[in-house]
Amino acid sequence: MTIKKIGHCCLLVKISGLTILTDPGLFADAPNTITDIDIVLITHEHADHLHVGSVQEILKANPQARVITNGGVGKQLTAANIPYSLLEGTATTEIKNVLLEAFDCKHEEIYEEIGQVQNTGYFIGGELFYPGDSYFDPGKPIRVLALPVGGPWCKLPDAIRYALRVKPAKAFPVHDGTIQPDRLGPTHKVPESVLGKNNIAFFPMAAGTELDF
Repeated sequence: MTIKKIGHCCLLVKISGLTILTDPGLFADAPNTITDIDIVLITHEHADHLHVGSVQEILKANPQARVITNGGVGKQLTAANIPYSLLEGTATTEIKNVLLEAFDCKHEEIYEEIGQVQNTGYFIGGELFYPGDSYFDPGKPIRVLALPVGGPWCKLPDAIRYALRVKPAKAFPVHDGTIQPDRLGPTHKVPESVLGKNNIAFFPMAAGTELDF
């Protein structure tokens, strides 16, 4: 599995011949120019995860691509006449022999009910778990975790404790697009240090980095 971090929570995931783009939001770096995408997978409707204009441009460049998401996002896509397939709750689907599993879970608190939209984490190919804006435990072994490390709802100690709780073999940071690139410092270094001491390999990926997992 190869993962390229486009920016923030926008990832280009290539696994078993399937190419998936996650969460093309406002803080992603030019996802509109990427081609050969099979699936656009969107966890929730917040603007840093869903930018409707970007989705429209991505689909122009990738007319074969399918958008897969939950009902909350679906309402916005319907309003923009963008077709999509639902994958929410605990539903599963298989595309090109790659299993996609949905895990509806509560968005972490911003403040009380502010920003409490439907959030769906996705397990990709039994390999990568991307929880959206949550610290959700899917209750199964995780080989690679996309770990949220920044944002108005994210406190770094909570992010680290989440990783320690679900015990992935490997992890890398997401949800860090609001942090200036030259100031990521402890947001990446502290998880790398703590998780490494607990047998979790942490890869401090910046936007534009591509790694094989």
